Order: sequence, then C-alpha cells, then structure tokens
Amino acid sequence: MNKLLIRNVRILDPVNAVDETGDIFIRNGSFAPPERPDNDTLVIDGSGLTAAPGLIDLHVHLRDPGQTEKEDILSGCRAAAAGGVTQLLAMPNTKPAVDSPETVRYILAKAENADAKVHVVGAITKGLGGHEATDIQALYDAGISALSDDGVPVLDTSIMVAAMKTAARPDIDIPVTAHCEDPYLAGGKVNEGAVSEALGVKGMPCAAEDAGTARELALAESYGLPVHICHVSTAVSAAMIRAAKQRGVRVTAETAPHYLMLTEEALLKRDADYRMNPPLRTEHDRQAMIEALRDGTIDAVATDHAPHTPAEKSDFVQAPNGSVGMETSFAAAYTVLVKGGILSESELIEKMSVNPARILKTYGGTLSIGTPADLMLYREEEWTVDPEKLHGKSKNTPFKGMTLAAKVKLTVYHGRVVFNDLTN
Repeated sequence: MNKLLIRNVRILDPVNAVDETGDIFIRNGSFAPPERPDNDTLVIDGSGLTAAPGLIDLHVHLRDPGQTEKEDILSGCRAAAAGGVTQLLAMPNTKPAVDSPETVRYILAKAENADAKVHVVGAITKGLGGHEATDIQALYDAGISALSDDGVPVLDTSIMVAAMKTAARPDIDIPVTAHCEDPYLAGGKVNEGAVSEALGVKGMPCAAEDAGTARELALAESYGLPVHICHVSTAVSAAMIRAAKQRGVRVTAETAPHYLMLTEEALLKRDADYRMNPPLRTEHDRQAMIEALRDGTIDAVATDHAPHTPAEKSDFVQAPNGSVGMETSFAAAYTVLVKGGILSESELIEKMSVNPARILKTYGGTLSIGTPADLMLYREEEWTVDPEKLHGKSKNTPFKGMTLAAKVKLTVYHGRVVFNDLTN
C-alpha cells in the first residue's frame, strides 16, 4: 500500500508549533493533505498516541564493515526503527575505517533497503591514525554527510583545522563532529575518583575530556569555523560550551541518555555494560548535563550506540567501551527529562529530531506536508527493559532492568511502517 492514514492522533510538530488532535495522511512516501481512504490505504487508529517526527540519532556505530558479529547495517536500522529513529549518523571506526570512497559506497549501497536513513561519516585521517589526512573531496563525492575520527581525537591539530575548513566550504557544507579527549590523560576504565579507587582500576579524569573540548572550541573560535562536540559528559565541558556560545562561537553539542540517567555508582556492580567512553560521571556532572539541555547549551540527545558481543563484555576490566542505545533513547530521555519536569514533550522532540536535522543539514524534524514521511507514534507507558527483546544483534544496554516511562509503538520511514508494536 502506498497510502497511510493515521486517525485521531495527537500531532506534535514543534517546527510548525502544532500540538493538536487530528489525522495524518501519507501518500507515496510523503506527508500529504488528507483524503478519503480507499482500498490502497492502510488505516491506523491513533487514539491515545502521539505522532512526532522521526528521531535523528547523531552518533551511531553500526560495526559494518568488519565487525558484523556485533551489528550490521540492516540489524542496526531495525534497532533504530524500534526506538523511533528514522535517520542515523554512522561513525567511521569500522574495519576498514571509512577513509576511502569504496567503503562509503559499500555502506550506502547496503543501506538502500534498510529501515532507516543511514548518513555516513567520513574519517578525517587514514585509519583514524590522527596523522595522515584523507581525501575529503573524494569522500564527499562518494556520499559522506559528516567528518570525524570519532572514537579517537584527531591528534594533528593542523589536520583538524584543515578538515574544518574543507567541511565548511559552500560546495561541501557538512558538519565536523569531534570526539574530545586528551590521549595523554585518557586511558582509564571508569571515571577517576571514589569509584575508580573502590574498584581498584585506573580512572579517566574529567580533564581528559575537558582538555579536548577546550582545544576544539579554541579552533572553532579562532578560525570562525563550526564544530559539533560529541557525547558531552562533564560539567566543565558543558560550562565551556555555554560560554563559547555566549561569545558567538559556532558550536553545537550532544549528550547521551546514559549521562542523564546514570552515574559512576553503576560501575560498582563490576558490569562492563556500564563502561563507555566518556565514562559515566558523578551526580554533579549528571545534573550539569540536564541543565545544559534545559538551557540550550547542549543541542541534541544522541546515543553513541556501540554494540559489543557478550563474550567481549564478560571481563569487566578488559571489555571494550560502549553500550547499545537506540531502542531505549527516547524512552530514557522522556523518563528523566519530561517526567522529571525539565523539558516539555515538544522540547524533547526538538533535542532528538529538530536540532539534529539542523546540525546534519538533512530533511526531517517536522510533519510538514510535502516532506518525507518519517514519524513515530508513542505513548506514556511504563515498561521494563529486557535486553533479550532488543532488536539489534548485541544486548549490552546499561538500562537493563530499568522501568522507563514512554514507549515507541510504531515507526514510519518514508511512508513505510518499519516497526509496529501497537498490538502490545
């Protein structure tokens, strides 16, 4: 069927300042003026549900090519759909890294039939090594949507500046996203402090992130260039970004749901599913992330979705960093921010759809007629996260066993229903 009618649904569209009950009609993959249903129309009763623009996740690791036992492009997009995510930004730390046009074309070709739009991030340096620049023009011609060496900082500052300048050219105009970390201070397993001491493991100080953030902000301000700061987790980094924005620096930033809901105390379980980079921080830092979202310092909520196998995560100290997050991102953010009285539902959609669309310079973030029909239906509903029911290949979620306060019930991508949980 190429027509879809959602009846009697609450329509939440921050771009158009809409919050009302009505009908949504989709024809040939786009939002369209309402018309009477016929035999070619799928009709859905939206009573008790809210329709919002599909979410856009600015930070996802799909592990494809090279580590498809953890995740692949199709399984990752199934997980995205189950969380209301209709577009995602796929990071370049695959094997091989996304440092050649051939790898870009491989990802885009495999994503053609996926359940979400995959935007590809091109590597700034070859092999993410930090010292030899990639051919950004060739990567752009192959189809990249952003640049980053995510997972590691770009060690050579001159290469970082050159990438920022190239990305900002009018004929390219794509974001540079920065993993902010001083490698000489980093290397620990958890946040440096009382918990790392209690666990007897090497800690990673907040200063490692803060020093990296300071460098990228200095480059953006000195050269008048835009930069996007990934996965902010410390109060000091948030304060620096806030001050930079007040000075007119062209900076945007994201944080992740786990930094909003969890602290380093979770690591006392010695469970590697709670280990990620940046690590979970203190309650002071958690509150700073919430305030930074509230006041607009941090523009977006992204997941840093990082799948790993159970075998990899079995050893607390040796396990790689990272957790999965796309299926729980909206529910977790809703729980802490909306139920917590920090943001309205409309403001949350801005952080998870409207602002990411603006940062990525892509479509979406709206239910406007004529635009591609990406949306999610959700309702306030308590549910407990069961890792075995997640749709991705890996189950390493830090929200396991937690009760969340909202549930995505249906996801539509380009007019096609890609996730349907309305029977439950």
